[in-house]
Amino acid sequence: MFTIDDLADRLGGYLPPEEICQVKRAFYYAEQAHDGQRRRSGEPYVTHPLAVANILANMHMDHQSLMAAMLHDVIEDTGVSKEALGEQFGEAVAELVDGVSKLTQITFEDKAVAQAENFQKMVLAMSKDIRVIIVKLADRLHNMRTLGALRPDKKRRIARETLEIYARIAGRLGINTIRVELEDLSFQALHPMRSERIKRAVSKARGHRRSTIRQVQSSLQKCLDDDGLPGTVIGRQKHLLSIYKKMRDQRKPFAEIMDVFGFRIITDDVDSCYRILGAVHNLYKPVPGRFKDYIAIPKANGYQSLHTTLFGSGGMPIEVQIRTREMEAMANNGIAAHWLYKAGQTERPIAAGSHARAREWVRGLLEMQRHAGNSLEFIEHVKNDLFPDDIYVFTPKGDIMELPQGATVVDFAYSVHTDIGNSCIACRIDRHLAPLSSRLESGQTLEIITAPGARPNTTWLSFVITAKARSAIRHALKNQQHTESVQLGRRLLNKALADFETSLEELPEGHLATQLEALGVKQQDELLESIGLGTRMAYAVARWLVEALQETPEPRGPRVVDGPIVISGAEGMVINFARCCHPLPGDPVIGHTSVGKGIVVHRAECRNLDDLRNDPEKLFALEWSETQVADFPVALRIQVESRRGLVAELAGLVTDADANIERIGIEERDARLSIVNLTLAVRNRVHLARIIKRIRNLPHVGKIHRVTN
Repeated sequence: MFTIDDLADRLGGYLPPEEICQVKRAFYYAEQAHDGQRRRSGEPYVTHPLAVANILANMHMDHQSLMAAMLHDVIEDTGVSKEALGEQFGEAVAELVDGVSKLTQITFEDKAVAQAENFQKMVLAMSKDIRVIIVKLADRLHNMRTLGALRPDKKRRIARETLEIYARIAGRLGINTIRVELEDLSFQALHPMRSERIKRAVSKARGHRRSTIRQVQSSLQKCLDDDGLPGTVIGRQKHLLSIYKKMRDQRKPFAEIMDVFGFRIITDDVDSCYRILGAVHNLYKPVPGRFKDYIAIPKANGYQSLHTTLFGSGGMPIEVQIRTREMEAMANNGIAAHWLYKAGQTERPIAAGSHARAREWVRGLLEMQRHAGNSLEFIEHVKNDLFPDDIYVFTPKGDIMELPQGATVVDFAYSVHTDIGNSCIACRIDRHLAPLSSRLESGQTLEIITAPGARPNTTWLSFVITAKARSAIRHALKNQQHTESVQLGRRLLNKALADFETSLEELPEGHLATQLEALGVKQQDELLESIGLGTRMAYAVARWLVEALQETPEPRGPRVVDGPIVISGAEGMVINFARCCHPLPGDPVIGHTSVGKGIVVHRAECRNLDDLRNDPEKLFALEWSETQVADFPVALRIQVESRRGLVAELAGLVTDADANIERIGIEERDARLSIVNLTLAVRNRVHLARIIKRIRNLPHVGKIHRVTN
């Protein structure tokens, strides 16, 4: 059994004696705190924190991380408080332990919410100290290694969570050794039979190909030696999950996947990497389009390497990775590579580039967390955003921005800054104007055009793919809807209060505040928003407020209103125009409230309002503003004689009249006559009348009428 003395011997290779003593002291403290507790396997519980510390020692983590690993379950599973740990081992260690501790004292609706809340707490702790996640990953790795004692359903749940969250985080932070092992252990727990069959097949294939691998390896090594290039060639093994994914996604048999030979060449410096690349390209012919330079443009997690694929003897593909020793350490341990901390300071990593990228990623998580509606929405964003395939685009100043494959202009705008995303109206890609929905490709230069009054559009959600953009758009739309709903609710409530010869401003000071609790709301804006969205009737709220003010409201005659509500078409998300009758500025209009939509505007004669006309409390008088800033849809039905070129003629006429065609369809009445159904976007009734007059002047046009209901 692995002991604390074994760990101390290993730590002696890179930690000073006084720090090793502190790690041992933390172990003895944990041993005493967990006294009498056992794991499901029957071992003393303290073997778990010791094993977690051993995983961190393999990564050469600092002594505070090792102490936190020893103590990470003390707060959760024993009576020791965070304050007591702080007094014993310092505030930094106590904060690390608190960040890693699970959130078991809160009762959640279900396990999914519990996992999401637990992850949110971890993100907050990560923002203070990135070491929290490294300790947590080591904790999860040892738990995955010892899953055997658990029930099958619990194994699968933990394995799925590990695969969806923790393995991806390890990859995002560049800790490849932990990522690979977490993925393979999760695969074994989720698909034990498939995992076992692939493992046996891999072992058998490696035995058959051992001589071929040695031959390729020796020819690569000889090539380096002949050219006097420093470098060591090692075989690179595919892990089980990557083999399974390739078989499933590429629909290839196992033999084809294992036919690709992988090698890694480790050298001294960057210059040697490129010289070795030239040497291996002279030895074997490279496969076109399969070269990637992650040294010039590193991945977001700090990963650097040259990747190339070669045609070996007999056309056998050979994948080669070329990197320095520092890059190899970064590829295996990512942000944890060469992690060194000075006494008394929170952090002093040598791997500064990787640390900066990790910080940026955590900041992005915190921004998503603020914008997400709840913890489950947040964790879904994170799962979608972790470790995608990347493209690289440039800002006008030449800065490189990294985005996932399939990202659009709007994703780019939000990756630059949330305010730029919220106010973007157009874009230039390589100096040419392009739609906001354009998919980006590596190497493009983007310039975002913004406008002060611009706002996000709900249609953006249909094409953006990054979690940051999606959560920021939803957040902005919620705020926009809230503001507009409150404004409309205020207008509707004042209109209803006019029946009782008062207004919101004239109610006695403090009266509304005392009535909010009785109405089941906490703030005035919440009440106004519910009225604006149609979930409460303004007249009912007004009557409640007046009745509360005086025991019996004075009888009133017919409703005295303060005039109709004025609309312009630019109110946004709480004024909607009915599609049944397509009201236009200039039409007599009337409105009714619809739950979640606010006011829906209809033409006064619309038959769909017949059921509501007997209940005037649900209808509102409306009138158009003198200035309209929007285009409105209108449907026309045109009877024409069938002939060639008619649709093109109609389209040209409508365009010349400064209108847009939104939809066009043709019905054949008989061999001679057809019906054209035309939906246009026009400014008002006068604009529509001008277009209809032009259409009437066309030859072969018969009846024209505007479609309602």
